[in-house]
Amino acid sequence: ARRPFATPDELKAAAEAIAGELGREDWLEAFARHPQIGERADGAVATSTGALSSAWSAQEQVGARDAGPDTRAALDEANRAYRERFGYIFIVCASGRSGEEMLALCRQRLGNDPERELSVAAAEQRRIAGLRLQRLLAP
Repeated sequence: ARRPFATPDELKAAAEAIAGELGREDWLEAFARHPQIGERADGAVATSTGALSSAWSAQEQVGARDAGPDTRAALDEANRAYRERFGYIFIVCASGRSGEEMLALCRQRLGNDPERELSVAAAEQRRIAGLRLQRLLAP
């Protein structure tokens, strides 16, 4: 409804404004579209945007994929604990982070109360979306 955008900055500002209006259910829907940290992002995807998102998820999570077996096992356990505590997958902007860093962040965030954690997860989701939007707009 806000299109067309005159500049990339105008598009980014609109995306931020919309993100600021989202409620809990909106964030949960966004989180549900992500693979779990350390999980492969493959499977049938109906759209080219979905395929691109899947490929980007795999790229972004290279730190988890390349982690040693002990770290991957610990990530699996932390992911389970996180989902049990909060009811959704652990969301973190994984770009440039090692498996060990993501594991430490997950363990740390398990101590958050549910309201605080939703806010932190939403901020991470916004970072992910911002990076992906930047990639889409890159020449």
